[in-house]
Amino acid sequence: MTDYADWVGRRETAEDVVSPQPVARLTATLGRDDPPPRPGDALPPLWHWLYFLEATPRADLAPDGHARRGGFLPPSALPRRMWGGGRLTFHQPLRVGETARRESEIISITAKRGRSGDLLFVTLRHVISGGDGAAITEEHDIVYRDAPTGEALPGEQPPGHALWRRDFTADPALLFRFSALTFNGHRIHYDRDYATVTEGYPGLVVHGPLIAVLLLDLLRREAPDRDLAGFDYQALAPLFDTAPFTLAGTHETLWAERPDGTLAMRGTPTFA
Repeated sequence: MTDYADWVGRRETAEDVVSPQPVARLTATLGRDDPPPRPGDALPPLWHWLYFLEATPRADLAPDGHARRGGFLPPSALPRRMWGGGRLTFHQPLRVGETARRESEIISITAKRGRSGDLLFVTLRHVISGGDGAAITEEHDIVYRDAPTGEALPGEQPPGHALWRRDFTADPALLFRFSALTFNGHRIHYDRDYATVTEGYPGLVVHGPLIAVLLLDLLRREAPDRDLAGFDYQALAPLFDTAPFTLAGTHETLWAERPDGTLAMRGTPTFA
């Protein structure tokens, strides 16, 4: 494995305006009946992922639709890049209409060998600030991994009895819309031939951040009066557009279940 020590500590900064159009479009995509966003409205948790989007020129995209490696992120030779999870603290809301700033740093790069082959874990820390100062501190885990060997690994079981359950189907229109809203060119989410033939998946892959957004959307629907202070989550297995999956949880734990009943993602909310 390559020595990535020189990449730790790299920093970049981005600015964006929290415009109302992405909020309205994700609201429609999720099937919510929220009123149109207005200046000063609080941005829902995790919806900052609609902003600070890197405008990579088409000529600089790799065959999988991601930006070619070796820019801000390290140039791993492992073929698959996955959204592994993250830990967020919500200090105060970002608000529609304000200018926001994101300061990012690579804080760790760790190579491991797992049951599925070589893995490279890259952790970024983002500090997102609005007009009144720091709003969100986020640690984001990116995982690079080998192509699958075909060996089926046992899935993790749900953590317990759910207070809330919602069956959900991620159809191709939803996946396309979320890719467009996040300017995500990764072809596994919208190009079925690429996903199934080139990468060997059974269908289109549901975005990791979309699953996390759906889990907090479940919490917003079921416990709208709770004031979220933090959210830790981990992606455990992929979901696909080939079958419905289940969003479930309690006030202490949220999770997404695959059709076979095993976990795709697990998250822990904390409240003010």
